[in-house]
Amino acid sequence: MKPALRRAYAAEMAAAARRFERGQLDLAMRHLELAHVLGQRHVLPHVITHWWMLRIGLRRRVLGEVTGQGLRIVLGALGSAAGIVPTGNTGGTDVGMFRRMPVDAEIRRLIDS
Repeated sequence: MKPALRRAYAAEMAAAARRFERGQLDLAMRHLELAHVLGQRHVLPHVITHWWMLRIGLRRRVLGEVTGQGLRIVLGALGSAAGIVPTGNTGGTDVGMFRRMPVDAEIRRLIDS
């Protein structure tokens, strides 16, 4: 992961962790969704993002989110390792696992650099 992308990913993950600790789960999820887009091409960042999404599902006690994120952890790791990820997908269970989504131009530059 290039330094600019790593910094952007780390900033989103730190913001998500702060929101999570404050119980602001919707805001934490928004940061995780952006972190997911930034990190999904890289195995460890991809898995870590889904792990945090799973933690939100556990905190909310939403079985569908928990099982969906568990599955995404496994498939996401495999997809990142194989270089096959649905670009722009935000990673939550409210979006199909294989759905490609538009990416903001600034974010696209970070990902492609």
